[in-house]
Amino acid sequence: METERFEALIDAILAIIITIIVLELPLANVGSWEALYELRYDFLIYAVSFIVCFNFWNFNNNIFRLVNKVDNKVIWTMGITLFVFSLLPYLTLFVGEHFYLFLPQFLYGLCFIITAVLSIIIGNFLKAADPGNIALHIALSKHYPMYATITTVLIGMILGYIFYPPIILVCCLISILGVWFIPRIIFHFK
Repeated sequence: METERFEALIDAILAIIITIIVLELPLANVGSWEALYELRYDFLIYAVSFIVCFNFWNFNNNIFRLVNKVDNKVIWTMGITLFVFSLLPYLTLFVGEHFYLFLPQFLYGLCFIITAVLSIIIGNFLKAADPGNIALHIALSKHYPMYATITTVLIGMILGYIFYPPIILVCCLISILGVWFIPRIIFHFK
């Protein structure tokens, strides 16, 4: 199967997710700086969720530039990934309303981990669907950014459980930076 329509579907779903996240931002009760300050956690988690969505889109956009063919395994695994990812608006609101509690932060981090694991699986299915695509095989030869995401968020979950739950959100943000910088560091030193 060609990839253009599949990419368009992914783009549309991500646009809807971002729209829902921004529509879930609460409105300040009054028009004052104090009222806006009370919503600081809502804005913080919105910013992180927006960066997460953009990062997911950017990663997929870069990979699918190389993809020539997809099969049912890729389509269904991406569907499951998008299902998990579509929980992000709910989890964003949940964390915003219960910022210092472990469970909302844990579930937000779990969404990261599941998405990273499914991205590794999708990468392997993409390589199998297009075995002659050397550029794709090189790009997906190592899953260091995904492993870094899983490890960083797991560390955040442990620290969040023991000490301070919002460290999970910080680790999620750090893992996003890792997805951007790890490939550049690896390819720079090779």
